[in-house]
Amino acid sequence: MKPDIVALLFVFLLSLCPAGFGQVPSAADIEALQAQIDSFKSDYDKRVQALETQLQVLQSQVPGAANQQNAGAAATTPPATTQQTAPVPPGAEGAGGPGGQLPVYGGASAGSKVFNPDMAVIGDFLGAAGSNKVNPSPALEMHESEAAFQAIVDPYARADFFFSFGEQGVTLEEGYLTFPAIPGGLLVRAGKMRAAFGKVNTLHNHVLPWTDRPVVTNNLVGGEDGIDDAGFSVARLVPNPWIFLEATGQVFRGDSNDLFRSSKRGDLSYVGHLRGYQDITENTNIDIGISYSRGHNASGIVNDMDVGRFRTTLYGADATLRWRPLRRSIYHSFVGRSEFIWSRRQQPGGVQSALGYYVSGDYQFARRWFAGLRYDRSKHGDNALLVDKGQSAVLTYWPSEFSQIRGQYRRTQYATVPTVPTANEFLMQFQFSIGAHGAHPF
Repeated sequence: MKPDIVALLFVFLLSLCPAGFGQVPSAADIEALQAQIDSFKSDYDKRVQALETQLQVLQSQVPGAANQQNAGAAATTPPATTQQTAPVPPGAEGAGGPGGQLPVYGGASAGSKVFNPDMAVIGDFLGAAGSNKVNPSPALEMHESEAAFQAIVDPYARADFFFSFGEQGVTLEEGYLTFPAIPGGLLVRAGKMRAAFGKVNTLHNHVLPWTDRPVVTNNLVGGEDGIDDAGFSVARLVPNPWIFLEATGQVFRGDSNDLFRSSKRGDLSYVGHLRGYQDITENTNIDIGISYSRGHNASGIVNDMDVGRFRTTLYGADATLRWRPLRRSIYHSFVGRSEFIWSRRQQPGGVQSALGYYVSGDYQFARRWFAGLRYDRSKHGDNALLVDKGQSAVLTYWPSEFSQIRGQYRRTQYATVPTVPTANEFLMQFQFSIGAHGAHPF
């Protein structure tokens, strides 16, 4: 640009000298010419500064553009971090939920899963040794692999799915939608779920303090799967000045293994549960409950037709005592459990009235070590003259919160085959968990 200015000044000087170079300029002419040159230089500097300012503004507005003057500073100064955001799910905004953008914590990796559920897998590997000719188990088996998917659906509901992968196939153990804020203080669930009958029926395998389930559960409440069916559940806290009290009512389709069988739409099964909880001292609390269930059984079904219309009614009572001395030690605790179940089963030969129960205790004697005992006694639901008994001793080691190693000696006296010797078995269990598995009910 400077050669252009020089040429312009040269032409201007020629215009100031119409007579050519023959005239001798005066001092006034020289001063006037110098003044005009200074004016041109000042105007030129201002225009250059204005163009540089405009260039910087344009570069700041275009993404990815770098300012050459600040290139060195940008190489040594880290860029400022900004809070990542995610849009509110459709339907949540404007209906009492959040508005605008939701913050996303944890960086780009967390932002990529903002709409994905919490996922976890729990493995349950079992081994068995000894003799059991009535109900034998494989020497080694991957008993169950549970896959869990849990997430908030919207501000009004959450969803929980639990799939059970076994060596024989895949089943949906539970899959339900929970509405925690229904008017009237109600908690409503819809889907396939374990019924709120007693304690053991509500627990998944990996939460049990034993490698198996009590004899009374196998004889009277449908075994490992228990009362697990599709239906609705409504629960509500009962206000009172004495104890925590919760009432639950459930309606199911009426199909729960060999316990309940539905032959038409009206053959529904029903479950009711009343739970009470109270702190006895700062170290001890007690949890008690009573349960009721009723549904059609399969004893009167002939060619998929329920000719007899027979029903099974269950009554249950459970109690759990917990002790943990918070002030003296954090590595000692005790949990005592017991459950009594009375079954009245209608069938062609008459009503079978069977009673069963178990009593167990588990003591934590070190940071990672637990020892427990369990006694079982139960009649058969379809033949109350037969009584099974069992005793178990359990030792559990927890390497961490995500794994368990358990050994159990089990002795069972079966009444079905009196000539068969008592079953004596040693059971070994390895459990491990990966992923974000939600907490189970207390």
